[in-house]
Amino acid sequence: MDNVRQLRERTPESEKITLNLGYVDLGRIDLLVQEGFYSNRSDFIRTAIRNQLEHHGEIVARSIERHTMELGLRDYGRAELEALRDAGEVLHVKVVGLARIAADVTPELARVAIGSITVLGALQASAEVRAALADRIS
Repeated sequence: MDNVRQLRERTPESEKITLNLGYVDLGRIDLLVQEGFYSNRSDFIRTAIRNQLEHHGEIVARSIERHTMELGLRDYGRAELEALRDAGEVLHVKVVGLARIAADVTPELARVAIGSITVLGALQASAEVRAALADRIS
């Protein structure tokens, strides 16, 4: 047992979404895949989404700045939250992307240190922390 080590839990780098399309649009996508323009339907949809995000990039950037949000991946660990608690400060999480609350953060610490959570994208936290913060997540 001394040489057994626990592997770190792998966090997915993307979020699965469900999308409903009309048969004609779906057929047109399949035609482009068949013709070799895209490797599969998902490749087409990801490319279309990225193109639209790039097209609206300036608007998104201004909105993020206006709402004082962080863009990308943001981890909130126990040490950071304990420091905020000890300083008598409250954190207001505003993230566009992925916000993760570390597994070692207790529900009690989360309630004391986090005043509100706004995430456009995904929030990863234990079920207990999510329950403790349910009234603060928008």
